[in-house]
Amino acid sequence: MSKTVIALYNDFEAARNAVEALVDAGFDRSNISLVAKDADERFSRTLKNRDVTDDGDVKSGQGAGFGAVVGALVGLGVALIPGVGPVLAAGPLAAVLFGGIGAAAGAATGGIVAGLVDLGVPEEDAQQYAEGINRGGALVSVELDNDEHVSRAESILNRYNPVNIDERGEFTRTGDMSNMADTQPRTQSQGNDFRNTSRSVNPGEQQKLNVVEEQVQVGKREVEGGTVRVHTRVTERPVEEQVTLHDERVTVERHPVDRAANPADLNTFQEGTIEVTERHEEPVVSKTARVVEEVVVGKEAQDRTETVRETVRRKDVEVEGGQGTAGMTGGYADYETRFRNNFNTNYANSGSTWESYSPAYRYGYDLASDQRYQDWSWDRMEADARTRWESTNPNTWDRFKQSIHDAFDEVRGRR
Repeated sequence: MSKTVIALYNDFEAARNAVEALVDAGFDRSNISLVAKDADERFSRTLKNRDVTDDGDVKSGQGAGFGAVVGALVGLGVALIPGVGPVLAAGPLAAVLFGGIGAAAGAATGGIVAGLVDLGVPEEDAQQYAEGINRGGALVSVELDNDEHVSRAESILNRYNPVNIDERGEFTRTGDMSNMADTQPRTQSQGNDFRNTSRSVNPGEQQKLNVVEEQVQVGKREVEGGTVRVHTRVTERPVEEQVTLHDERVTVERHPVDRAANPADLNTFQEGTIEVTERHEEPVVSKTARVVEEVVVGKEAQDRTETVRETVRRKDVEVEGGQGTAGMTGGYADYETRFRNNFNTNYANSGSTWESYSPAYRYGYDLASDQRYQDWSWDRMEADARTRWESTNPNTWDRFKQSIHDAFDEVRGRR
């Protein structure tokens, strides 16, 4: 018997983030549905322009209004729904709304409402979902074949602040989708609902109340800071240098004389030529390039620790009075002192704080109190307990496993 988890969001961006988180967590995209109103036709315009690869993924830069994951959901398209207008839909819901019995019923009895009723959603809830979509919200659903994945899907959808269709708070519902042709409402279990309600229980009947606790997931993202630009420029400037140059100049002088010629004078009494060459020095300019300074551009990185403060809520179940409570566990407060003693004995000397271990003791208490595991031993349930813990506390099971086990045994009376 399959299950479907449904969440309504106030805006498309939150729904898109929820879909991408489901795909990242390993849920099959062919089982994920998305429905949103396309009043301004921005989705249909993007669909016309988008390009996809052979395996169905949106190519880089395409489908900017959907994101790479949403753009590749099965059956993604935009169609006109009576009473609502153009609607974007993808996944199993698209098949019901745009074709087959869903389209026929939708055209005749109310579009989205009829389509959701075909999927097993009670008509009253379907009306609320349809109204939310008509006002600009977006609906996300995921079909599951394994009941163990329901809580993980609910946890993921609740990260993005879904709408409580009764109180405008956080909301998810789990429905039976085993027979899509059957238009009768399915029995649904309500998820993250913090209302105070009164219920009556008839003889032979049971009511299950969930203990719900919010947990904070703190991530980080990279943002750009200031940018440093280093430019190079070439400039010119005049320079002056002095140099000493050597010049030679030929001089000719004539002096009048009157004396008798001697034998030496007679020996030179013949024709001849004397050549004297003048020489001059002139400046020669050459230039050489030299490195006179180095500018080094780099980037330093450092880590910093920032404290994130948030408020989380928890819904507890308290049992007052009555008979026939044998075998039931007491409230968490009844065990907290023993849990603290266990922590002080086994873990305080390691430098850890009670605040870091308190969620583990609470988790062990919840496991021991959960009626689904009432007849299970620790060995039988450990794998399932680890999966649920790691879904919200990744890579910490080995650290807290023993304290969770201690709390479980304390509540079950095995210590």
